Amino acid sequence: MLKHIRRFGKKIIYRYKKRYELNQIVDEKGQHLSPVLPKDIMNFLIDIDGTICDDVPNEEPWRMRTVAPYPDALKTINKWYDEGHIITFFTARTEAHRKITEEWLDKHGFKYHGIIFGKPRGGNYHIIDNHIVRATRFKGKFTDLVEKEVKIKVFKD
Repeated sequence: MLKHIRRFGKKIIYRYKKRYELNQIVDEKGQHLSPVLPKDIMNFLIDIDGTICDDVPNEEPWRMRTVAPYPDALKTINKWYDEGHIITFFTARTEAHRKITEEWLDKHGFKYHGIIFGKPRGGNYHIIDNHIVRATRFKGKFTDLVEKEVKIKVFKD
């Protein structure tokens, strides 16, 4: 566990011509740890099927061309992008669906930095990471995010 974190400089990353500063951190022994984004920049990982448009299974890729985006998803995601947050789509679509997916996102005007294909199918995700992870379950409408107290599963101390 970290007793303290101190900065020793900034690393700058570029994603699609946008500039992001990663804060370099070290532990109490002076060892470098993975850099982190500034606290005011969110790193959004957003599903596609069933989240920004109707659910289209990989077995019916022809529907991926014609499915309509959810207007509130387009508006909210583009707003987050314009505010400087990082937008990465994280989808169970396969690499074989890359071209059709990128064309669809571009056709409808989604602003984003990247796409990760091959997310495990089936839902019931539980993400374990050494960085802060926040999860928001999509329930039919994109809106601004609000803070709520909720129960979560954590490791025993």
